[in-house]
Amino acid sequence: MIGNFPITDEHMHIDPRGKGLEAVKEFQQAGGTHIFLVMKPSWTLGVKVTKPEDQIAVFEETIEISRKINETGVKSFPVLGVHPAEITHLLEYMDLQTAMKTMKGGLDIAAGYVEKGFAVGLKSGRPHYPVIPEVWNASNEIMEHAFTLAKDLDCAVQLHTESVGEPELEDIAARARKTGISLHKVVKHYAPPLVNVCEQLGIFPGVLAGKGAIEEALAQGTRFMMETDYIDDPQRPGAVLGPRTIPKRTLKLAEEYGEEPFWKIHKQNPELVYDVDIEL
Repeated sequence: MIGNFPITDEHMHIDPRGKGLEAVKEFQQAGGTHIFLVMKPSWTLGVKVTKPEDQIAVFEETIEISRKINETGVKSFPVLGVHPAEITHLLEYMDLQTAMKTMKGGLDIAAGYVEKGFAVGLKSGRPHYPVIPEVWNASNEIMEHAFTLAKDLDCAVQLHTESVGEPELEDIAARARKTGISLHKVVKHYAPPLVNVCEQLGIFPGVLAGKGAIEEALAQGTRFMMETDYIDDPQRPGAVLGPRTIPKRTLKLAEEYGEEPFWKIHKQNPELVYDVDIEL
């Protein structure tokens, strides 16, 4: 423990094929205390999905990694679901209707883990690259299914989407609103520092902690969380941002801004969004 307050990375992947627990130790040694551990996409783990139940292997591995992380003294919270780019992989060997059912079914299974207390939120979204209108519409329907599940569970949904500005965030918020989900439980993962826009819409940004982004976010307030989207891929070491990034950046910024904003960012905000306890 370096700081006097928790330091949370709100979106991290840990993979035993990569650095695994070594990355967690780097995070911890730099001052990190809590991780929201997001499942990796099925195909990156060598899992070929032909039916919803095939996602169980991904979910079980994520929960097992979370258990091992917790033994290090860093507390991790699993987030499970279906990566929106799954649809492109599924369409290589099944039709669109079957792909939609397969992805919705995977989300249904993930919801079961949340209901039993093994995970704290769902992962969904829509492709971050251009797709044909039929696939875009299908992806939005799948994302709205995730919102509906999360509404019933009263849990958070982390969204992986295209690059967003205000119009895209408005569209996401409108889709969420019609399902009845509590909007503060809709988390835009990999968000730019559009803190004011997200606050007006009701959704919550997980701001990617790249150079200058957190200062820009802090200029608008403290209603955001910080994330690295560390991928832990041996082929892409350090991508997207390294595991030490958030502890180092937070402790440096705390010298200038004081500790108070970071109690909000690293403890109160994730507690509100994910309904967890962030304790030292």
